[in-house]
Amino acid sequence: MKYRFLGLTLACVALSVSAGVGARVGGQDAPACESGGPAIEAKIVGLKDRSGRMKLELYPATEADFLADDSLLIAAGKVFHRVWAPVPQAGPVTLCIKVPKPGHYALFFTHDRDGKNKFNFWRDGGGVPSNIRIGAAKPKLATATIEVGDGVTVTTIKAQYLRGLSGLGPLNKAE
Repeated sequence: MKYRFLGLTLACVALSVSAGVGARVGGQDAPACESGGPAIEAKIVGLKDRSGRMKLELYPATEADFLADDSLLIAAGKVFHRVWAPVPQAGPVTLCIKVPKPGHYALFFTHDRDGKNKFNFWRDGGGVPSNIRIGAAKPKLATATIEVGDGVTVTTIKAQYLRGLSGLGPLNKAE
């Protein structure tokens, strides 16, 4: 009886590991990705370092609303949602953000390296789902737009940081 219990326990542990249990999805909306959405699971690659915290923001997919002040969007009854998570010290970096319903949205990622909750162009990083170089201006709506279905929409966002006079761009390192 003892051996059978041990075998069953080991089988359960093996099943948990093979099913991906332990792969951590960050942010307060992680349960939305675990339960099947609708949500966006953003895999973040190319981080400059493992300092500070990360932020994902969801906006309406319109020029006027993308990166608009959150209090104005909320007051107007428009879509706006934000999730924060500490940068994990090792392993893959994945954030989850729930969406109100399937549709088109704009998504922006920020690596708040100094933890001051204000984007510092000289220090912090950002990214959009298209992974097109952001440069020195506000990202274009088309680079940040993502179509979200009924379930969990998975995207990869490459973090971008100040790269001289040309503005934000990805670092030249593989991750």
